[in-house]
This record gives sequence, C-alpha cells and structure tokens, in this order.
Amino acid sequence: MSIAPSLRRPVVHDLTLGVLMLDTRFSRFPGEIGNGKTWPVPLQFKVVRGATPERVVDRAGEGLLEPFIEAARELVDLGVRGITTSCGFLALFQRELSEALPVPVATSALLQAPLVEAMLPRGRRVGILTFNADALTTRHLAAAGVDSSTPVEGMPADSLFRRVFSDSELDDAPDFTVLQAEMVRAACLLVKRCPEVGAILCECTNMPPFAAAVSTATGLPVFDVVTLIRWFVLGLQPGRPF
Repeated sequence: MSIAPSLRRPVVHDLTLGVLMLDTRFSRFPGEIGNGKTWPVPLQFKVVRGATPERVVDRAGEGLLEPFIEAARELVDLGVRGITTSCGFLALFQRELSEALPVPVATSALLQAPLVEAMLPRGRRVGILTFNADALTTRHLAAAGVDSSTPVEGMPADSLFRRVFSDSELDDAPDFTVLQAEMVRAACLLVKRCPEVGAILCECTNMPPFAAAVSTATGLPVFDVVTLIRWFVLGLQPGRPF
C-alpha cells in the first residue's frame, strides 16, 4: 500500500522551503532567490529540467505543469514544509500546484499585490515591475489575484537585464551597475507614467538585489520574492530567526 506524501517520514529534517528552479546558467547575485548567501535558513533547491526562461515566460509554461508537480513532490518527500519557485511567471501554476501538493505553495511574488495595495493610502496603487511586460498577461495576474488594471512596467527587450536573465547572453560577471541602472530607470518610468503608484512589486526573482536602489530612487517601498519568502518562512516556522 502506498503512503500519502503528507504521511511519509521526511528524509531530511528541519528544512523550510523547497525552491523549484528554472533550468538556467546565468549568474545569480547575492540577494536573489537562487543564491545561497541570500538565506539564513536551510532551503532546498531543485532544477526542473527543460524549464528554460523561454518556455516559462514566452510560452506560458507550455508542457511544464507535470514536471513542476513531480519536482515539487520530490521536495516534499525530502522534507520541505512549503514550495516556491524561481520565476514570477509561474503564478500560472499556483492553483494546480496548490491542489496537487500537501504543503503550502507560493509560486510568485505577484501573490503579494492584493495585500500591498490594501495597505496603501487612499488613491495609491501598487505598480509591478516585470521581466517582460508583453509576456505578463491577464492570465498571470488573475492567477495571482491581481487586478488586471494594475500598472505594469517591463524591462526593455534590448536591455542587458533581459539578455542576461533570459540566458541569451551568458557572462560569468554581468555588469551589476548596468543592471541596477536599468532597473532604476524602469521603476522611475513606471512612477512617472503612473503617479498613483505608491509601492513597487518586482515580479522577477532576479530583481531583489536591486530593490534598495529602486526604493532610494523612487522613495517608495519595494516588495519582491524575498519579502514573500521571509513572510512565508516565518509562518511555516514561527519564532525562527530570519
């Protein structure tokens, strides 16, 4: 008789989150989800083979749901208490992963949008910075419970940011200052175009290392996958330093 995943004794004890990683080779800076130095608690990473940025972002994860579910189940069997991912566009799989797994799931930083907007003063809105505005559809927003009228600004198609984090320009040491300047420029454009924006939410998991610069430049609070995961872990393991 098979044992339900939620009843199995874990292989590894005292794990927190399992992180489903895209199949990438670009450099990851400290402060982002895929750099181990970002986290003071044990996270378990698993690459979903074939889940390239092109398939997840440009093709809306076509054919990848089952591989993500299978990878998540392996992490749960290992002992993780929750599941997250390394790409905000995987909000499309939020419902399916939640229904398939016996642990909580937070696929995307976008899940924070309704909460952030509820905290803002009257007349102010959350604004989203995304890796690719053309690819971020109303389906993605709806899957995360985000109002379809939410202001969105994407990184330019010809930006170093897009080239590096799509794996189209592999570089062992991409220029951090250029990437940061591009992020700040996009954030300032968002605020200039939509002055009602009172907080910025970064969809892309590669954006958190630049959040402080964005906040300084705009004078606004910035939320991202790191803020989501810190909240998530504190809920899974109350009282644990994080």
